[in-house]
Amino acid sequence: MEALSFRSLLQLPSTLRTPSYVEKEQPKNTVAKNLHERLHSSAPKRLPRRLLLQFMGFSPILSHPVFAAPVPGMKEPEVIRTLKLPSGVRIQEIVEGQGSVANEGDLVEINYVCRRTNGYFVHSTVDQFSGESTPVILPLDEKQIIAGLKEVLVGMRIGGKRRALIPPYVGYINENLKPIPEEFGPRRSLLSHVNEPLIFEVQLLKVL
Repeated sequence: MEALSFRSLLQLPSTLRTPSYVEKEQPKNTVAKNLHERLHSSAPKRLPRRLLLQFMGFSPILSHPVFAAPVPGMKEPEVIRTLKLPSGVRIQEIVEGQGSVANEGDLVEINYVCRRTNGYFVHSTVDQFSGESTPVILPLDEKQIIAGLKEVLVGMRIGGKRRALIPPYVGYINENLKPIPEEFGPRRSLLSHVNEPLIFEVQLLKVL
């Protein structure tokens, strides 16, 4: 094979003239930046609060796209039926119950969990760490409790469980409506979300 002249060699593409194993030296600041990115990419990442609450047993409504975005790998209880009331309240029947039926004007005892539509916890009668509950007693009267929750509870049987999306116009339209936490911190947290739809998961314990 005939040897290439020096002039011909200069006309060859640079990729042919430079051996592949020769790397250009990177500036010091580029090397430091790459090292910083590698170190931080391997650092442990925090779990989202919504996913953490899922593992604790507080699962948001996932069976309807309006309620919340699904979390991959999380098993949701079977929904018996889904209702949309004229007021805009959406209800999922989870457990029908076997006891007496709650009617308008009754006094009922319930446990509930309240969340935002993105799944973030707002307030609950069930402690999210110990699992202990402090049920509340509510009159099924929309002058005393939020109208949307009254609509959810009327027609439920003792032992029944429902989840509902309650629009703000049938929610906390004033600060005196129940259920509302007595403690200052949880109360302020709840009232800061009164202008958005809220998700309630309720279990009917007693009709008094």
